[in-house]
Amino acid sequence: MNIKTLTVQIMTKNEEGKIRRCLESVKWADEIVIIDGYSTDHTIDICKEYNAKIIQHKFNGSFETDCNLGIENATSDWILKIDADEIVADSLRKEIEYILEHDSEYSAFKFRRKNFFLGHFMKYGGWYHYILSFFRRGKAHYKGCIHETLVVDGKIGQLEGDCEHYPFNSLSEFIERHNRYSGIEAKKILDSQGVLDLKVIMYNLKIKPLKRFWKFYVKKQGFREGIYGFIFSVLFAWVHFLNWAKYWELVKDSGLEKG
Repeated sequence: MNIKTLTVQIMTKNEEGKIRRCLESVKWADEIVIIDGYSTDHTIDICKEYNAKIIQHKFNGSFETDCNLGIENATSDWILKIDADEIVADSLRKEIEYILEHDSEYSAFKFRRKNFFLGHFMKYGGWYHYILSFFRRGKAHYKGCIHETLVVDGKIGQLEGDCEHYPFNSLSEFIERHNRYSGIEAKKILDSQGVLDLKVIMYNLKIKPLKRFWKFYVKKQGFREGIYGFIFSVLFAWVHFLNWAKYWELVKDSGLEKG
C-alpha cells in the first residue's frame, strides 16, 4: 500500500496560549510547517518541541502571501492548512488518514468547521459550515488578502469530520481583531471599486448591517442559540458597518468623496 504523506500548515503570531493544543491535535502528521509573523512570546519555543519547520515572515497585509509561502515550503503529498486557534478532532483525523491510505480522484476536500463563540458551540447562525483547507500539493493555491480562498485545479470532495475553531476568548479580543482587519478591508474596497457614490456608501452603512443581522439571527436561526446568537449576530453586522465606515473615512480624507 502506497500511503501518502501529510504536511500540516499553520500561521502564527504570538499564539503561545493556543498553539500547543493545536499542535497536539496534529502531531501525527508527517510534517508541520509554521509560517510565523515574528512572534515575541513563546510560540516558536513551543513549535520547536514538535519538530516543526519554522519560516518567519513579516505580515505584509495579505494572508494570501503567507498561505502560499506555507505551500511552497511543504514537502508532503497532501497539505492540511489550519489556524493556531483550531483543533483537528478525531473524526476528521480518521477521514484524512483514510484519504492518505487510499487513492482518490479528488484534488481537495472540504470539511466541517465547528466554531465556538465565547466557548459556546454555534450550531446555528451560519457558523457551522464547510471549509476548503485539505488539498494535494501542487493542485491548489490561495488568493485573497483577508479572507483567502483556495483555488483548486481538479475535483473537490467532502468530508464530515470536524475541525474545532476557538477564534477568540473575549469580546474585547473580537473587537480588537476586527478593528485591525477593517482597515485592510476598507483599503481593499477602495482599491477594487474606487470612489463610490455616497448613496452606495450610505446603503452599506445603514441598510446592509441590518440585512446581515436578519440573515444571521433569523434566516440562519441564530435566535436558537439564545443570547449567544443575538450577540453574535449584532457583532457580525457591526463588522460590515465598521469596514464601510473606514472606507468612507479613507474617501473623505483623500478629498475624493462624491455624491
